[in-house]
Amino acid sequence: MTKDRRNRAWYGKLDRDGFIHRSWMKNQGFPDHAFDGRPVIGICNTWSELTPCNSGLRELAEGVKRGVWEAGGFPVEFPVMSVGETQMKPTAMLFRNLLAMDVEESIRAYGIDGVVLLGGCDKTTPGQLMGAASVDLPTIVVSSGPMLNGKWQGKDIGSGTDVWKFSEAVRAGEMTLKDFMAAESGMSRSKGVCMTMGTASTMASLVEAMGMSLPTNAALPAVDARRMALAHVTGKRIVEMVDEDLKPSDVLTKEAFENGILANAAVGGSTNAVVHLLALAGRVGIDLTLEDFELGSDVPLLVNCMPSGKYLMEDFCYAGGMPVVLKELSDRLRPAKTVLGGDIKVYADGAECFNRDVIRTMDEPLKPAAGLRVLRGNLAPQGAIVKPSAATDTLLEHEAEAFVFENIEDLKANIDRDDLPVTADTILVLKGCGPKGYPGMPEVGNMPIPAKLVREGVRDMVRVSDARMSGTAFGTVILHVSPEANAGGVLALVKTGDRIRVSASQGQLELLVSEDEIEKRRVAWAPEPPHYTRGYAKMYVDHVLQADKGADLDFLVGKDTRPVTRESH
Repeated sequence: MTKDRRNRAWYGKLDRDGFIHRSWMKNQGFPDHAFDGRPVIGICNTWSELTPCNSGLRELAEGVKRGVWEAGGFPVEFPVMSVGETQMKPTAMLFRNLLAMDVEESIRAYGIDGVVLLGGCDKTTPGQLMGAASVDLPTIVVSSGPMLNGKWQGKDIGSGTDVWKFSEAVRAGEMTLKDFMAAESGMSRSKGVCMTMGTASTMASLVEAMGMSLPTNAALPAVDARRMALAHVTGKRIVEMVDEDLKPSDVLTKEAFENGILANAAVGGSTNAVVHLLALAGRVGIDLTLEDFELGSDVPLLVNCMPSGKYLMEDFCYAGGMPVVLKELSDRLRPAKTVLGGDIKVYADGAECFNRDVIRTMDEPLKPAAGLRVLRGNLAPQGAIVKPSAATDTLLEHEAEAFVFENIEDLKANIDRDDLPVTADTILVLKGCGPKGYPGMPEVGNMPIPAKLVREGVRDMVRVSDARMSGTAFGTVILHVSPEANAGGVLALVKTGDRIRVSASQGQLELLVSEDEIEKRRVAWAPEPPHYTRGYAKMYVDHVLQADKGADLDFLVGKDTRPVTRESH
């Protein structure tokens, strides 16, 4: 007997409404028996030529369809907004929540029983998961996969990480513009996401560690035939998940988020994972806070990939990928269900490492403790974060005078001044780049080193802002200061010459100014006028939460699993 599935309200009625739903679908050549009550599987595709990371997803969708048909399902592909990190202005993060809305409403409005999320670029994976979790139909992820290793002058180069290094080398006169341009052509040699452990590969790794994808999803290169095979098997599995009624709420438990935090530390993952996991937790009703990320603070760095190490995602794949990492973490992993139905530790079954310089052991890690650190103090009462694995150890305990840039335009206009009154000890402060301020919280927190210091050989300084930084970036960069400057946080009141103390070991970020002086400045402070006064950007600024809450929109927190009862005809 055919199960009374969700799609029956669209395709199972023998009346005018059922006629319309079936007839219009038949104009694509689907036969009568496609509407016999079998599971209808939506393939939520963020393919776009303007999102190069996701440009291979059209092909992967065909692999998913093969698996769905094989398992007796009915696959239907649909597009949603594509959020391209390298191409969008002012920042792709502004549009993550818009993508989540698109995904949520598309899943809710159409007659599907389960969904396969096809994404890759940084904000795509969390945006899709946020939207899908808010509807809570059976859901599984297939990531687009990383590009092949970049190649230039006979060596491997990594997207993002080497871009920052090359750019600084040109500014220092150590690299010619001709070589810089030549490296550009060798950097991106295939479809796929950054081949460093940037945000895209971090989120794919965490999706696997949290049990929302099949094993090996994180590291298989985009152009590897095994990724197409994975898509096929995923299509088969989602049909089974519909029959089992296995939903995101069953998988995305507190324990799954804790496993994600542990994995993020072990792989040297992006700081952006913090805002994305916080936002996703808000959708599924999990009480996740910044303090939970301290769970990873003593986890050793196991994966020797840029920006925390020297290898790239292709090497990580060939060394054994996430199953090996999960095997190393097995004593710390929390029991948690996966899209396979069993415990996450099953993902490590049979895992074997083929290059111990790429994936280290818990006993002989790349660094002994590499998880993100949460900082608090009068400068960040709601928290800030720093990534020790990408920082200079000696700068993680630092006190010095600040030099302040009031906004990104101020930074760009003055960072290369020869008379800029800064030294290698100065703490650079950037305001106006939080969720409301930019708007969208861009990846500009890893401010350039002032040109005069670059020429002296300085390659790292303490930098403090309410912005984010790319997962491919490195340096002693303190990010996500909350509340942000544009929300009236103490960051807005910092002046050049003020002393700031940073202590990663003590979790402190303090502005060494008296409370009386801070209050005087607060009284005199006035927010900048809004940059946007219409459309989605205005809605975003009016409703976005601060970084410590994941920068979701306040009215999107939680989920709505009620059935759609009204017809459109």
